[in-house]
Amino acid sequence: MIKKILILGSNSFAGSTFANFCLKKKIKVHGVSRSKLSDNFNLLNKKLKKKFSFFRYDLNKDRKKIISLIKRNKYEYIVDFMGQGMVAESWLYPNHWIDTNIKNKTLLINEIKNFKFLKKYIRISTPEVYGSNKFKIKENFICNPTTPYAISHMAIDFMLLAFYKTFNFPAIILRFSNFYGPGQQLYRIIPLTILKILKKEKLQLHGSGKSLRSFIFSDDFSKAIFCSMKKGNLGEIYNISSNDILSISEVVRKISEIMRYDYKKLVVNVKDRKSKDFKYLMDSGKAKRKLKWSNLTTF
Repeated sequence: MIKKILILGSNSFAGSTFANFCLKKKIKVHGVSRSKLSDNFNLLNKKLKKKFSFFRYDLNKDRKKIISLIKRNKYEYIVDFMGQGMVAESWLYPNHWIDTNIKNKTLLINEIKNFKFLKKYIRISTPEVYGSNKFKIKENFICNPTTPYAISHMAIDFMLLAFYKTFNFPAIILRFSNFYGPGQQLYRIIPLTILKILKKEKLQLHGSGKSLRSFIFSDDFSKAIFCSMKKGNLGEIYNISSNDILSISEVVRKISEIMRYDYKKLVVNVKDRKSKDFKYLMDSGKAKRKLKWSNLTTF
């Protein structure tokens, strides 16, 4: 029976989506984030919001406070979304991604590694660590990251596995394909396309939108994390993906059709970003077999 969890990075789209999911299940949720808890915290209704406990801490400045919070509340489950995001921006100040995602997170894990009350530390990772691939890959596929963002995520994944092997730290790693749903940031491709159509503005498609991605709905995303809390084996990596593999231009076309807007009037093709991976294809067979998870919502 899961009664209480701590969500690190609770103010992200992913973190707040999962917080919402758990609160609906009457699980007590505590959240940590460096940003303010805005009124638009992923559309949480007021009744649920009152049951959510928030702590505004920055991993880079308030690590000791986060450790004290964990020690004081004796969380059995921690779900970790925390860290520097944004792929292209990681080239501007790569040291920020190293400091946050590797250095300070390692220091945090080192401090809590002997907390006996902690049953599972679930880290939300990314397929970016694999790099671009031509076929569906399993969890033991060789990592080939191409950006500071991806390198930092790969490094902390391996650090967690090393802590598991050496100290039996209860780490589980989940690597998710692109997830979407209510409350997503407006600069992401689905809400951005809708906004551009409503405002009759041009939408820039990097590399003509040819890159391929797998998409997973936020409810299925949350269910996968919850399944890992209940059934996930310590020290394991699980790929979480769907069979909905589309190019970015296909996504934009589908939205244009639904909104009855001329695709050709909407898009303008621009040069692709440097180091952008062409496609991520993950095999989710392990998650389906071991976690008893499957995505219910198609794109």
